[in-house]
Amino acid sequence: MAGLLFTATVINYVDRQCFSVLAPVLREEFSMTNTDYARAVSAFMLAYLIGQSAAGRLMDVAGTRVGFSLCMVWWSAAAMLHGAARSSWQFGFFRFLLGLAQAGNWPGGVKAVAEWFPLRERAFAVGLFNSGSTVGAMIAPPLVAWLALSFGWRQAFLITGATGFLWLAAWLLLYDQPERHRRLQEDERSLILAGRASENRGTRVPWASLLRHREVWGLVLARMLADPVWWFYVFWLPEYLKRERDFSLAMIGYFGWIPFLTAVLGCLAGGSASGRLVRRGRPPVRARIAVMLACAGLMMAGIPAALVGDAAWALALISLTTFAYSAWAANILTLPADLFPPDLVASVSGLSGTGAATGGMIFTLAIGYVVDRFSYVPVFIAAGLMPLMSFLLLTWGLRFNRLRG
Repeated sequence: MAGLLFTATVINYVDRQCFSVLAPVLREEFSMTNTDYARAVSAFMLAYLIGQSAAGRLMDVAGTRVGFSLCMVWWSAAAMLHGAARSSWQFGFFRFLLGLAQAGNWPGGVKAVAEWFPLRERAFAVGLFNSGSTVGAMIAPPLVAWLALSFGWRQAFLITGATGFLWLAAWLLLYDQPERHRRLQEDERSLILAGRASENRGTRVPWASLLRHREVWGLVLARMLADPVWWFYVFWLPEYLKRERDFSLAMIGYFGWIPFLTAVLGCLAGGSASGRLVRRGRPPVRARIAVMLACAGLMMAGIPAALVGDAAWALALISLTTFAYSAWAANILTLPADLFPPDLVASVSGLSGTGAATGGMIFTLAIGYVVDRFSYVPVFIAAGLMPLMSFLLLTWGLRFNRLRG
């Protein structure tokens, strides 16, 4: 099950990053400024903002199997439509369609993890499937650059978008809840259900009342400040390498994957570190917070990345930042499953994702404005400081009495 979620997340990121990898080519063909490009990216983020909470509710109401299937069909079709774009405005519209559906990947993934994994294994399972985002981001530069150079940029969108339909066939064949999965042995089923039953599920609350919970606001605000750091590197790294470090499209394909390789390692390391603390007796929420504090400090490595003269050093510091962010993400994405009952996990995850998309959209628009008028340096400084502010908001939301439990 974790493998299915991992593969879906890989496809998700290849589809979304296809546009950013091709940005140097598309910007020249369609005469886009940094602000124009930022608007197209922000259209995706606006849709992602809307889609996160809607998709989270869809997963809780329709179920993970059906909800994920609907999202995959929509986003694969939207990804392929990019190949028909004739203007920057059409790209923006297709980005909006893509963002609406791709938002469902994380609420659906976290809900599936809550259904299939006991408490002590969830952070690692979330880290494993979330590492698909970094694997997808790592694969995208060489893959998309090769497709574009071999067949043209329009065909690159069509080919990458079509892979989602192949995944859908495997998902419908293999995925179901443990209670009724036909291929699951009875001893395996009993182990999964026993692990789920042993957790502290808390008090069930109506979905509409979730915003009354301080924990929800802590997650929403924390992701609003931390997630834009990741969006910055996903959407702007190829452009930064092209404009500031004089990389060609081929060079982006050769080297642009490195920060996302370290992000893969960060996903696995972050989930493993908090899982190890839980096995040693540390309360789960406190274990996640301890790892996230260390990650927030490491993400400050992005600040000197914009200041060093050597491109290799800049790429190394950016790679350390993406490692730390992914370790952070493996833990904050697990917190909804730690704090809320299973029937609300996707909804809480979706609300926090709405906060992430809101911050990402605002930050993306700000990047376009700042880079057009100044440089990338203020952007790197902001990206280095925002995770520390995010950590403070998260601890405010969870409260110290909750951290002890």
